[in-house]
Amino acid sequence: MKKVLVTGATGYLGHYLVKEFNKQGYRVRALARNANKLEDLKEYIDEVFEGEVTKPETLIGICDGIDVVISSIGITKQKDGLTYMDVDYQGNMNLLEKAKKESISKFIYVSVFNSEKMKNLKGIQAKVRFEEELKKSGLDYLIVYPNGFFSDMLDYLKMAKKGRGYVFGSGEFRINPIHGEDLAEVCVNAVTGEEKEINVGGPDILTHNEIVVIAFESLNKKIKISRIPIWLSNFILATLRFFTSVKTYGPIEFFMTVLTREMVAPTYGKHHLKDFFLENKDERSNLKQECNL
Repeated sequence: MKKVLVTGATGYLGHYLVKEFNKQGYRVRALARNANKLEDLKEYIDEVFEGEVTKPETLIGICDGIDVVISSIGITKQKDGLTYMDVDYQGNMNLLEKAKKESISKFIYVSVFNSEKMKNLKGIQAKVRFEEELKKSGLDYLIVYPNGFFSDMLDYLKMAKKGRGYVFGSGEFRINPIHGEDLAEVCVNAVTGEEKEINVGGPDILTHNEIVVIAFESLNKKIKISRIPIWLSNFILATLRFFTSVKTYGPIEFFMTVLTREMVAPTYGKHHLKDFFLENKDERSNLKQECNL
């Protein structure tokens, strides 16, 4: 039986990765800063390794006996004084160094769709830099490029609850985000494959206008959409870049960039955004990722 190390296990995708690896017969070792945060996954986990990717001294032995490492480590909202380079780059490098010493059979890294085209963004630079290191590491590797998570789309549901949705430009740019369960299935199925890179999105290709409409309809509320001109979004970004820190600017820069370009990846999966909104409309979601370590 193969043994996998799942890092970022406390995050949105990490939960589904743990369950899918367990389902497909792997022994699962999950990394967490605090084992209590994995309490709801204990039936799917064989071992919990307590450590922090930003502190290599806490990772001694983390890859002992491991065949496959999968990392969804990354910051979506910065906290604890950590930067993108601290986590997305150096944190993953610390894992990679441990994996190389144990000669694991495969290292899988979950990045972001179109990362190469957005490497000028503060939130993407560290990811691309790590991708480059992984490619020349000598290990068998796979980089998965998902086109946004369903959990990211909850912002539309929040806007609808407040009574008004916002889009940039015409709102006709398209995206096909993917559910965590579908993405986890892609990742686990690819362990035995020969692909080095996989671009993947969900089954529904939607404009941002359509996503806003779905959000309002799931709440049975009157649809109200405001459109922000592209020139104004560019002005806002320029202002934020000058007057705020990377901690504040980085996530906003990424969000506004994704919303103002076509982001359509190959389709996969069975989960639909409409159903996801309906499942989450009456409760305060706990799916948001902040810093998956």
